[in-house]
Amino acid sequence: MTEQNWLVNDEGRCEAWAEGPALEDGTPPYRLYRFLTELEDLLIEVGDNRQRLRGICPLVRKLLADSAWLQMMPGAPDPATGWEVSTLYDEPFFPLTVQLVVWAPGVKSSIHNHAAWGVVALLSGQEKNTFWRRSPTAKFPDKIQVAGEQVFDPGQILCLMPEAIHQVEALGDEPTVSFNVYGETDYDHRFEFDVDRHTAHIF
Repeated sequence: MTEQNWLVNDEGRCEAWAEGPALEDGTPPYRLYRFLTELEDLLIEVGDNRQRLRGICPLVRKLLADSAWLQMMPGAPDPATGWEVSTLYDEPFFPLTVQLVVWAPGVKSSIHNHAAWGVVALLSGQEKNTFWRRSPTAKFPDKIQVAGEQVFDPGQILCLMPEAIHQVEALGDEPTVSFNVYGETDYDHRFEFDVDRHTAHIF
């Protein structure tokens, strides 16, 4: 397991980067409610999304290191869709969603953005992310083009800026499992892209 953090900016460039300072180990277990409380404090104190992501990474690592139940929780991907989302936290009127996401081997997601900052920590399996950037023309204002790709292994964390566009593909023979945290989604700007038709629609 290789611990590495990655950031995808709004133009689809994926870069390795350092997280914030390591957190000191506390005596009590670092449970989900503690993670949520510290994450809320960070979001209140820090307004810049890049700096938020830098501070969130060590919180995620601390939770995962102290919460073996997360490794045991995910079920099998839905046979109809090839993926499954288990929501761990989603409170109305609070800009935060925490999920476990499972992908069946070989399944690809749509090409999409999240219109929110996001943190994806891979727990098991291997995923390839392809990154895209907008390349508008007069005829096709929603045209995009490939900006790069990166394969992620367990222990690595992918941080997404709100306008980052990506596509996920589960590699290997086993399902992939990730722990995902997202900020407040701007649903008017969350798009699924059709790279052949050069179109985008809200989803």
